[in-house]
Amino acid sequence: MKLGSARFPRQIVAFFHDLFMAAAAFLIALVLRLGDAAWDSFTSGLWQPMLLFTAVCGLVFLTTGLYRGVWRYASMNDLVAIIRAVSLALAIFLPVTFLITRLDDLPRSWLVISWFVLIFLLGAPRMTYRVFKDQGFRHLLEHDRHSRVPVLLIGAGDAAETFIREMARDRDGPFEVLGVIDEKGMRTGRHIHGVRIFGTLDDLPDVVARLAKRERKPQRLILTKPLTRDELEALLHYADTQGATVARLPRLTDFSGGVEDRLHIRPIAIEDLLGRTQTKLDRPAMEALIKGRRVLVTGAGGSIGAELVRQIAAFAPAQLTLFDNSEFNLYSIDMELAERHAALDRLALIGDVRDAQRVDRLIKEAAPDLVFHAAALKHVPLVEHNPLEGVHTNVLGTRNMADACRRAGVAAMVLVSTDKAINPPNVMGATKRLAESYCQALDLLRQSSGSGTRFVTVRFGNVLGSTGSVVPLFQRQLAAGGPLTVTDPEMTRYFMTIREAVELVLQASALGSISPAEEAGRIYVLDMGEPVKIVDLARQMIRLSGLSPDKDVEITFTGLRPGEKMHEELFHGGEALMPTSHPGLHQAAPRTADAELLGRSLDDLARLVAQGKRVEILQALHRLVPEFCGEVAAARKAAAAAS
Repeated sequence: MKLGSARFPRQIVAFFHDLFMAAAAFLIALVLRLGDAAWDSFTSGLWQPMLLFTAVCGLVFLTTGLYRGVWRYASMNDLVAIIRAVSLALAIFLPVTFLITRLDDLPRSWLVISWFVLIFLLGAPRMTYRVFKDQGFRHLLEHDRHSRVPVLLIGAGDAAETFIREMARDRDGPFEVLGVIDEKGMRTGRHIHGVRIFGTLDDLPDVVARLAKRERKPQRLILTKPLTRDELEALLHYADTQGATVARLPRLTDFSGGVEDRLHIRPIAIEDLLGRTQTKLDRPAMEALIKGRRVLVTGAGGSIGAELVRQIAAFAPAQLTLFDNSEFNLYSIDMELAERHAALDRLALIGDVRDAQRVDRLIKEAAPDLVFHAAALKHVPLVEHNPLEGVHTNVLGTRNMADACRRAGVAAMVLVSTDKAINPPNVMGATKRLAESYCQALDLLRQSSGSGTRFVTVRFGNVLGSTGSVVPLFQRQLAAGGPLTVTDPEMTRYFMTIREAVELVLQASALGSISPAEEAGRIYVLDMGEPVKIVDLARQMIRLSGLSPDKDVEITFTGLRPGEKMHEELFHGGEALMPTSHPGLHQAAPRTADAELLGRSLDDLARLVAQGKRVEILQALHRLVPEFCGEVAAARKAAAAAS
């Protein structure tokens, strides 16, 4: 350490403090052992062992790093260091003194007494200093107390303890912790660093009422542990009635490179209302799938594609190729990779999966071992009004990619699909179902031949925050002051976060790539939890913004748009549901399709697309996807025929 360091004088003070305490410990232990005779023994010659003891302690304290710790943050680790240093000092002092004086005048029991006394004299001042600095008597000052935001913590675990401790330590901390609510009620009446645990969530109204009588009504409720969806919704509703806000401490999955403050509270996000528990992932299997392999992601600039790219990059592929038809989206994700994974070998290639020749060149240039096919048109109303484009991209584009993978001997291709492929009343769902069928047929063909590309299909529902999803729409409508538009009060959807969806896609890919031959053609379906009413989602988003539904912001119902379903499904009635080795994934047995016959049908479909035959394309979709029917589809077909 440099002599000019600001901490150097404090370490010198601490060193001389400890020397003084060593000498004091020698004398105190002597008095405790000899009583009134201690002074006579000291003056008759024990002052020399005292000087030796002090010198040995000083040398040991310096060499054992006793002054690396900061008194301000003294802890059990520092106490252990003190015990170690004192024990070593006595272990050195004893034989040295024995050689010099044979311990004729120093009682043997002094050794044990001095060990306890010196540990106390070194440890007590450090702990006292920390307590003094932590408290600083600021809680006795009314103006300081009222300058902080009064809060209640929900959850009495380790995160709550850390938060309370840091708020007590930080003189400029923004929050005054009034108490803790224990979600299980097992610690009611106990204290964490002097802060009382009042009771359970059921006791919250009474707790707030008691605090309000003392003019300390909480202005914010901070979650330190996850709650179920029902508990969180009830808490938000109660906070709304009390004029309080709800926030949470960040989860481990929120951290970006470990640089965020773990105590920086965040507003409750709509994702928190899903109430989904974190699924345990088989990361070694995911790493084995990706590490050291050449990976291609199509639609790499989209919501799902970009998250796929981020998570794949973390598993250190040999090369990662990004393919997208949007220059801006491709540039954005490529620059993000350049910042986060500068050493990663990557390619950013512009192109369209609808161009078969471009796809062939792509596969030859990238030479991937593994392909994630996320490129698609996914917006139901847009594809409904542009069926030719939907078929061209979702069906023929998928065929182009699958055929190119087979010809090049790619190890596996993963098709990212959707729950809208089940009993689809819309063109988008029908095109995705047809893409699923083609990949299933090719995978069954591989089973019969015993070699070739493995085709894995993964199906999931709506993803919160993805482009075109309902959450960004509601956010824009809220920013404009409302109203929030919902199609029907009974409409439900399955939701999960982008991060979780992509994690499970990778997990399914890892399972599918090594699955036995008898599982060929099966579709992996993510466990989406319980469906959520869209109108409930709208109301919660209004509450999260600090407003009241139907009072501050209205919700209007617009009716079903063409091709929309009231409720989504994850499995077709003809698909047998089967478990997998992973709790977050299920399998759907394939509805078999002959690859050769389906290929000829897609050739016919391609000719219709090239000729712009809208009516014939819709008829072909009805023929190839029999469940693409019903009143909505029939009405559309009749209207198309009449035009």
